[in-house]
Parts: sequence; C-alpha cells; structure tokens
Amino acid sequence: MKFTLSWLKNHLDTTADAAAVADAMTMAGLEVEHVTDPTVALAPFSVARIVEAVQHPNADRLRVCQVETVDGMKEIVCGAPNARAGLVTIYAPIGAYVPGLGVTLVEKPVRGIVSNGMLCSASELELPGESDGILDLPDAIPVGTPAAQVFGADPVIDFEVTPNRPDWLGVTGIARDLAATGLGTFKDYEIAKVHGAFDCPIQVRIEAPDLCPIFAGRLIRGVSNGPSPAWLQTRLASIGLRSINRLVDVTNLIAYDRARPLHVYDANTLVGTEIVVRGGQASAETGEPEHLIALDGKTYAVGPEMAVIADAGGERPIGLGGVMGGESTGCSDATTDVFLESAWFDPIATAQTGRALTINSDAQYRFARGVDTASVVPGLELATRLILDLCGGQPSEIVLAGQAPALPASVAFDPTQVARLTGLNLSEDRIADILTALGFAIELGSPWTVTPPSWRRDVEGAADLVEEVARIEGFDALPTTPLPDLGAPSRGVLNPRQSRVRTARRALAALGYAEAVTWSFTRQAIAALFGGGDQRLVLQNPIASDLDCMRPSVLPNLIQAAGRNAARGHPDVALFEIGPIYLGDGPGDQRTVIAGLIAPHAARHWSGKAEDTLSGLKSDLMALLTEIGAPVASLQLVQGSNRDWWHPGRSARLQLGPKTVVAEFGSLHPRVLKALDVDGPMLAFEIVLDAVPEPRGQKTKTRGPATLPNLMPLTRDFAFVVEDGRAAGDLVKAVAGADKALIADVRVFDVYRGTGIADGFKSIALEVVIQPREATLTEAEIEALSARIVAAAAKAGGQLRT
Repeated sequence: MKFTLSWLKNHLDTTADAAAVADAMTMAGLEVEHVTDPTVALAPFSVARIVEAVQHPNADRLRVCQVETVDGMKEIVCGAPNARAGLVTIYAPIGAYVPGLGVTLVEKPVRGIVSNGMLCSASELELPGESDGILDLPDAIPVGTPAAQVFGADPVIDFEVTPNRPDWLGVTGIARDLAATGLGTFKDYEIAKVHGAFDCPIQVRIEAPDLCPIFAGRLIRGVSNGPSPAWLQTRLASIGLRSINRLVDVTNLIAYDRARPLHVYDANTLVGTEIVVRGGQASAETGEPEHLIALDGKTYAVGPEMAVIADAGGERPIGLGGVMGGESTGCSDATTDVFLESAWFDPIATAQTGRALTINSDAQYRFARGVDTASVVPGLELATRLILDLCGGQPSEIVLAGQAPALPASVAFDPTQVARLTGLNLSEDRIADILTALGFAIELGSPWTVTPPSWRRDVEGAADLVEEVARIEGFDALPTTPLPDLGAPSRGVLNPRQSRVRTARRALAALGYAEAVTWSFTRQAIAALFGGGDQRLVLQNPIASDLDCMRPSVLPNLIQAAGRNAARGHPDVALFEIGPIYLGDGPGDQRTVIAGLIAPHAARHWSGKAEDTLSGLKSDLMALLTEIGAPVASLQLVQGSNRDWWHPGRSARLQLGPKTVVAEFGSLHPRVLKALDVDGPMLAFEIVLDAVPEPRGQKTKTRGPATLPNLMPLTRDFAFVVEDGRAAGDLVKAVAGADKALIADVRVFDVYRGTGIADGFKSIALEVVIQPREATLTEAEIEALSARIVAAAAKAGGQLRT
C-alpha cells in the first residue's frame, strides 16, 4: 500500500514530515517497507533568474551568465541554448549533488572562467520534461523558492498491510490510527447525501446473497468523460497507478482513499433494465461453464461459486463481482451515461475466485480481506459527488438490494486487563480515549461494553482490545522486567538425545561423510518399497506430486541424492542424514534415525583390487555407535533377518535382545536401486536412535584421571576352528570376555578354509593383546590366561586348531 504525505494530510492535520510519519506508523504496528522522499534530493536547488547572458570569450557554445540566486548574484557558465536574460530557472550551488549527472559540484574554471554553480535541466534533476536546455519556469515564481515546492515533490510511503487490517488499504484508515497515536488530528469528513433528480430506471436483483448480500447503484446521465485533471493524475501516478479517464480514476481514487472499491458501467451498453447478481452458470446443452471477456482482455471460465454480475434478464455476464468488470460495458471517452456500482462481496468467495482465475486486481485484493460493510452507500455518495464535480451530469436516486452483514459483536472489557496483560499502568480515561479515537464505541459499566466499528471485524475479544491499547500507546512504552533469579547455575541447554545427535553429526563428518538435508516426504510408491506407504500417511495437500507421503525411512532420499550426484559426474559419495521417519499416524509412531550411505565407485587401478567397502561401512557404524554411547559390547550381530530392501547375503542387524533392533546395515537390494533408477552398488546403515539406550548421566563433565599402564603389552596368537556360518565377531567377543582386566584388544588377522580344515568349517586366527597392570606376568599366569581364552572360545563353538 502506497500513499503520499500530502494525501495523508488531507485526512490528518499534522506538521510531521515523512520520517516522523514512518516512525509513528512503525510504533503503531504498521510495517513500513520504504520511504521515497524526493524533497531530500531537491533540497539544495532553488529558483533563480538570469539577469545577463553574454558569449563566452573562449567558447562558441558557452554563455557567461549573471544570475540572481538565493545566495546573491552569481557568475555561472552555461552551455544551454536557451540561456538568456530574464529566464527563470533552477540554480544548483557549489557543493550540491546533481542526481541526473551523479556528480557533486565544485568550484572550477570552465575555459578560463570560474562557474559559481549550475543552471539545471529537467533530466539533471531527474524530472519529466524536455531536456534540450535548462528549465524554463513561469516569471511569477519568486527567486529563492525551493525546487521541491515548485515541482510539487511529495514523499511516498510504502508499507505492508497485514491481512487482518483491510481498513489500512485506505488512507483514511492510516490517518485514523496515526491520529490516535497523537501525531495529529483526524479530519472526519461527513459525506453529504446527493439527492437524485429521478428514479433509477435500472433495478438490481440478488440471486446469490451468500456471494453478495448487498448491492447499491445509481444512474448518472449526461456525463462528460475524458482525461482527468492534473491533480488527480498526479495523485494516482505518485502511487504507481496509470490514469485512464475521469470515471475510472474516480473509482481508483476512492479505492485507495477510503478502501472502498467501486465500478462504473457504460449504461448505454447494458441490455435490459435489470442487473442480476448470481453465481456462474453452465450451458444446459453442453455443460460448459459460461465465459466472460474481462477488462484486461482475457477470457475467463466462470464457476458456480463465483459472483457474476449479469444483464439481459440475468443471461449475459458483464462482470465478476468484487474482482473485475467486463469488457462489453467498460467506459470510454465517448461514455455519456453511467451506472455506478457499490456492493459488498463475500471475502472468501472473492479470494477463491481470484486464486482460481489467477486475477489479483485492486478490487479483489480489498474485497478478499473484507471491505467495510457500512461503506456501501457512503462510498456511492462520495463517488457520485466526485463524478458530478469532474464530469457533470444528473444523478438518479439510489437503488438498493439486499442487506449489509451484521455489525461486529460487542465485547465485555475490563480495563484492568491492560495492566495485567501488558504491564502498562494507564488510567481508564487514557484507555477510553485510545479506543474512542480508533472508532470503538464504549458503554461504561462493570465491565465496559465495547463495540468495534464496522471496519474492525478482526476484534473478537478483550485481548484484542488490550493489543489495540498497547499498540497505540507504543510498544516502546512496555515496561522491561528482568527474568527472576532462580538461584541455581544454568545447566546445559541440550537434552541427552540432542547431544547425541550433535555428537553423531560431528563423528560422521570426521569419517568423511557429507550431511544431506532432505524432505520428510517421498512418493507413496517409493515409501511402499521401504515398508511404508500407508494411506494414513498420505498428505492431503502435498507440496509436490512426488512428495505425497511421509517417509518410513531416510534411505530412499539418500539413494536419490546419491543418484543425482552420480548424474552430475560425482558417483563416489558418502552421505548421511539425521532426521525423523514415520511408521504410523499416532503420537508415538515417529522415530529419529541416523542414516549413512556409501556409493563405492572407486577409480580403476592397475592392481585390480579395491578395499572391502562393507567392512569399512561396518567399521564406521561401530565407531559411530561407540561415539554416541551405545552399549557396543552388548550388541548382537544377526544375519538373515533384515527387511527386504537389504541384500539378503550382504546385510545384518545389530540388536539388544530379540526385539530391540538398534541398527541395520549392508548392501541395498538391486531391485530397490532399479526401482529408484540409480546404479549400484550402494551400501548403507540406519540407526534407530530411539532404540539406543541413553548412557547413564555423569555427575560432571570433567574427565577422570588417565589410566596409562607403565608396563609393555604382549601379544599371543590363537587359531580356532568354527562352523563356516559362525560370525567372527561372536568369537572375538567371547575371547575378549575371558579376562576383561588383562585383555586389551582382540583382532582377526586371518581366515582360512582348505587343506586340514573339514568341509563346512573355517579357521579364524586371532591376535590377543594382553596388557599387564600391576606387575609383569609370569609364564604360569600367561598359560592360565591362555587356558581361559581357549575355554571361552569353546563356549562360542570354537576349537583350538592344532
């Protein structure tokens, strides 16, 4: 919404400048976006008169002028062809910044003669007009008159109108609020009734009161249309509106001045003597919707939920109510008789019509937010007066159909709520003055009965009235109260789960994974591939057709992200994401997971060998679980139980007992990769953070004392024969538990199948690192420990290889 300072002062008696108005608007809750003040740029410039102009002695195209200025007589060198004695023009002194040239004037000689300023053209001041020479102004303008005053430069204020305040879409609404803040006095002009000279020959019938509850109009005969006067053209141009003709410009002026959209029809193009307001109709023969050629030259298909203005007994559409008029009844310079419309259209229906037809006119913008219901007849009277003043003519009596919606309901209000909710200690008189200045009617009592004005349908309760008082008093007046001292030191702001997420993010980044942030949605068909796709998780209003279902896993999004990277020449990626998945629509069906994905596409090498990426992925997974405090020693490795989007022979799960699955990892099934149109192989893991037991809380963040042994470790190698299907990790875990005090580490360094090993079995060689703590171990102690290791391996199904 834009308006000029002079326009505002038509409704607000104030001496404030544009900056003061903008500050007052901001403190009253009106969000000012931009202030354009041309008077600032024109401040150094003033009117001057050339007393003498003679030829420059050293230049054929220059003249030396003696100029009467606000600073006295000045000698100025000028190259304009129209520089002559007696010319009244604009003078720029030394030090002035000339916006059209982008330079600041300095005192310097021009062909040997010092020029003490500059005489300006229109383009040099960035003003419209001819620029072949310097400005030629009327002789009557006194020397020293500010240029801003000569050209009627007017500051323009642009601000954002919130949807709940449609009254701010008119300058009167802005003036009323600013007057309530004390910036000035509101000029509440009474709109005089215009008496009709004859009964209106055009009647109005409303068939769709839900779309248009009230419609008023009148005929004006004998108007003289044409270009608008200069003041009206200037006022509209200042806010970016193009002047069309007097009749249309009057409706645009009132729309911006009073937030009251109107429309004028060329009465001689109407068919019949009745205007009908109805919903859109479809052809009885073909079922096709009716069409309207609007004023923008486009053809629109009209639906039954849209308000249509029709003539010819209601058969011919001539306008979309509250949105745009039709081309067939538009006014031109040849128009002599007009029918002036002032109605109230349902905001929701108007908004839906504009959205469906992609029309965003000034009228639609205002009606969609809610026009003042009490402005129908006053707006018609004001427009009639302006048309008679500018175009002449003879008006009819007003024809009125329907009834305006009910006024806003009264609110019971206790003025002590202002102090309770805001801390502002205001007297009851001050509270009443603020509400009255905003147009509220107050009936004193206990409590007060406050009735909102017809243009304030956003006020529904006492809290809204408190907000109005605080807004006008000034949010800067709200008292500042420090938070109470709780006495205890501030504890950490992250809960244990948030801390683990942060730890996991840093650990994965350190391992070389790049973080991906993807949608929490996916396509329903893709969700079905990963155990989801339930109809309960399908979105009613998805942001895109391929994001219509809540995701049951992070993996499909990571797979697609890796595919996009591969399509752009980066096939070897390592990605991770930490985020939610959705297993149902219940409150407890959301899980937080940590997922990682590797797309191993190593470059070709002469050795023909590549590292085992699955082992590397498992190593990363175990390191991550250790970092976030998972009980790694208690985790069970289970193969053959993964869900069907994992490769059945190259995947496993980690679990705590038979029911608590902590993580799944391995290669993704080629069938799933093909369905997602990406090339394999791809390996991944997914940790369900909700299933990882939280570590026991520590009393302090301080690290304990370092336990660094002062004795050298020793190693012993063992080879155990186990069944071929036995996991090496089970054997490692059993051996490590033989003596947790002395055994520091257990590593697999060889797996053998072949001669000397029976079919269906394998030999697993382990290196056991033994770390003495208090004294060097004797041979007998080492032998006893070895026996315990062999016994522990036997319990895990391993026999010492001999």
